[in-house]
Amino acid sequence: MPEGPEIRIEAERVRAAIEGYKARTVFFGLKALKKYEKFLAGQKVVSVRARGKAMLIGFGNGMTLYSHNQLYGRWVVCDNGHVPESGRQLRVAIDGTKKRALLYSASDIAVLPSENIDEHPYLRGLGPDILNARVAVKQIKARFELEKFRRRSIASLFLDKNFLAGVGNYLRSEILFASGVHPSRRPEALSGSELSALARETRRIMLRSYRTRGVTNDPDRVRELKSKGWSRGQYRFAVFGRGGESCFDCGDTIVRQSLSGRRCYFCPTCQPL
Repeated sequence: MPEGPEIRIEAERVRAAIEGYKARTVFFGLKALKKYEKFLAGQKVVSVRARGKAMLIGFGNGMTLYSHNQLYGRWVVCDNGHVPESGRQLRVAIDGTKKRALLYSASDIAVLPSENIDEHPYLRGLGPDILNARVAVKQIKARFELEKFRRRSIASLFLDKNFLAGVGNYLRSEILFASGVHPSRRPEALSGSELSALARETRRIMLRSYRTRGVTNDPDRVRELKSKGWSRGQYRFAVFGRGGESCFDCGDTIVRQSLSGRRCYFCPTCQPL
């Protein structure tokens, strides 16, 4: 599933293509949304932004298009009149002045008054978006210390949208490794310095993933591995997807476990329980 960094990157591409322009036509592939096609056509696209794993496209008539890519959804930007070859189902098409934005495969889509957008079930109660520049490390640390979160395993917290927005499966493994924290530990059992390090690495790894288009491994290590001919799939992560392989830092074997119903990876030496 695309996580916060991937959705923010998609939002930037869609924003560059259609924001500030009138939507000449709007198409919805879901029958329940067909009624909004004429209502949005001809309206100016006034904003395109990401919130966690959702994208919000605001129109001049005070309506907002909400979409969540879920597991297979994908936004594509292309020239007007162009229809990309794809075996995916087209769910949304917005034709701007020169470019068009197309959403394939996703089904979590809604059109709501902009003033009520926060009432959408996904957005309601959504935790702070780590990629928001206004969210500081001290705010992230404070989330771990809240009574409703401090007794839960950190592995489960990172998959809870109400805890922090935009973190998903690969990011939780990479953040925990960078922090030296075992996924089964609970915030209440961590020292103040450990919590500070965890909060700091949460923000740092999220930003690294955004800036590198999904590469969370140490930049110096990435350069070294690339020079040796390693592929992106081999050097991209420090631990995620590397179960049974050697830890880059200590040489111990990376462990894969199912935690909170999703696969999680960690190094038993670098992240002692």
